[in-house]
Amino acid sequence: MQKIEHIGIAVKSLAQAIPVYEKLLDTPCYKTETVDSEKVNTAFFLTGENKIELLESSDPEGVIARYIDKKGEGLHHVAFAVADIHAEMSRLKAEGFLLLNEAPKKGADNKLVCFVHPKNTHGVLVEICQEIS
Repeated sequence: MQKIEHIGIAVKSLAQAIPVYEKLLDTPCYKTETVDSEKVNTAFFLTGENKIELLESSDPEGVIARYIDKKGEGLHHVAFAVADIHAEMSRLKAEGFLLLNEAPKKGADNKLVCFVHPKNTHGVLVEICQEIS
């Protein structure tokens, strides 16, 4: 793992959350994107070398909507950048981690992504991601 790529925060409404985070971080949202496969709308902020991703469900039955119903708004996941997502997935499987997808899938911000089940990581949903070249 190379670095923390971003921190994902689940919100009910991007329209309400974006202005709050623009004020908090003193920087504008630089990108919004819909990821249909995940039923999520995203907004990104860059602060120094770090990124914050806000996640809003685009479907009342989507994973983010269910997360908010269960736990409320807040920290959803920590994402780590990797150089080779396939190799990292193999390494994590060999170490006994349960991956939530068998193959990387296209995520937001031009990334291939895979999630590690939080039961293996003391309750934290971990995302590994690799830039699509």
